[in-house]
Amino acid sequence: MKPSVSRLVLAIGLGVFAAAVSAADVQVAVAANFTAPIKDIAVQFEKDTGHRLVAAFGPTGGLYTQIKNGAPFEVFFAADSKTPAKLEAEGEIVPGSRFTYAVGKLVLWSSDEAYVDDKGEVLKKNAFKHVAIANPRTAPYGLAATQVLDKLGLTAAVGPKLVEGTNITQAYQFVSTGNAELGFVAMSQVSKDGKFTSGSAWVVPADLYDPIRQDAVILSKGKDSEAARALVNYLKGPKAAAVIRAYGYDL
Repeated sequence: MKPSVSRLVLAIGLGVFAAAVSAADVQVAVAANFTAPIKDIAVQFEKDTGHRLVAAFGPTGGLYTQIKNGAPFEVFFAADSKTPAKLEAEGEIVPGSRFTYAVGKLVLWSSDEAYVDDKGEVLKKNAFKHVAIANPRTAPYGLAATQVLDKLGLTAAVGPKLVEGTNITQAYQFVSTGNAELGFVAMSQVSKDGKFTSGSAWVVPADLYDPIRQDAVILSKGKDSEAARALVNYLKGPKAAAVIRAYGYDL
């Protein structure tokens, strides 16, 4: 005996209701350099899983402080590996949840299309007034920028011209608005699908700074969250990987 149309409609309706009940928000702390990729990933994540990603952006050090002060984050996408490892040692994460989701790239960038050469010689010429970086004490990309200057022997000459943003987003804004002629930013901020979206840039050789291995963890507040687990699993999948690579990260 075939089920009636009304029973089929009821079954479908109950399935939709069950999906809606199981769907949930997941509160995520996201390092500023990963802003654009996570926004793209969030759209597809919600479409595929029904869960909604609610993100707060900032420097890794600042987000760590918020987590330690009781912020309601369930998942943390850091811009380094050291901070998640520290949280793990302090018992603030779900054991075994830490993994590397991306490896960042540093670029020297100017909004002027003719300003930065592809070998970074503009730094040695030192004809600029300001170079923007993220705060090296709280932002791994800012620390990487200081390592580059040190290895190039330019710390003494360029140091007085550095202007610090609280995070990599503000460093980018200093350059994009013309308050600094050039600056060290994340490749993800100025490129997409292998091409720079604006201005001119030098991709800093990886041997000039420590690897920017970006780790993610499920925090203790997310230990019982199905949405948190779903997000971490999604980040390890092919759709998220395609987005991450499109923004210039390595995996």
